[in-house]
Amino acid sequence: MKKFAIMAGVAALAAGTALMSISSSAQDNSKLEQLKAQGFARVAIANEPPYTAVAADGKVSGAAPDVAREVFKRLGVNDIVASISEYGAMIPGLQAGRHDVVTAGLFMKPERCAAVAYSEPVLCDAEAMLVKKGNPNGFKSYEDVAKDQTATVGAPGGGTEEKLALNAGVPRDRVIVVPDGQSGLKMVQDGRIDAYSLPVLSINDLMKKANDPNLEVIAPVQGAPVYCDGAAFKKGDEALRDAFNVELAKLKESGEFAKIIEPYGFSAAAAMSTTTEKLCSAK
Repeated sequence: MKKFAIMAGVAALAAGTALMSISSSAQDNSKLEQLKAQGFARVAIANEPPYTAVAADGKVSGAAPDVAREVFKRLGVNDIVASISEYGAMIPGLQAGRHDVVTAGLFMKPERCAAVAYSEPVLCDAEAMLVKKGNPNGFKSYEDVAKDQTATVGAPGGGTEEKLALNAGVPRDRVIVVPDGQSGLKMVQDGRIDAYSLPVLSINDLMKKANDPNLEVIAPVQGAPVYCDGAAFKKGDEALRDAFNVELAKLKESGEFAKIIEPYGFSAAAAMSTTTEKLCSAK
């Protein structure tokens, strides 16, 4: 009798665990059904070409939203609706339910991986600095900025570049938070900051549009790692993330992924050469 009671208890526990798992899965899968019903996914972007961009007519483009739009279409979600956010506000906004996903060049780092559920890699890039022609301060790294007692560097608030500069020893009062790329470019042109830092492709896009021969790009920044982003989902939405990954893998395998991102200057091979697991465990 005692053995039967123990076995019955184990069976009941297993059944309860299974029911909880089914309930959790059903709740998780309901997120995709919700997006299908509303007909769009709310995405957070930074308006930082070529990662993300918003045209004058409100049309959202850029490599990250274009990939997300295609994946969501394949999942039965017809479109994406974007809202512009500072990098530092993206994860809190996602956690608060203001966004369904972040598709904005939000590079994977262990602390971010602990806060959100990332898809497999989408876009990879290195870091760059925009400076005056001739690089008068001789910058090659963030450490060089730190050593120059009066030098200032601009970076997006809450972004990777801000953290890299601070970690390299640049004092907080010499790391200037800049709201967008055009502002950063103008601040360098006007001499209000000595350098402006963004990923290589973003800086190159600014340079192309500015067509200013008095500016120069330092790339890649020495000692700065190469990063990859992915679509970031709220913890608890792993089933949606997993469904996204299935379609993303199909895009990569078919060659459609390369057709979407390579016109923007990104390498499909770079994104396909690594995994979220590796990137999230990197020191």
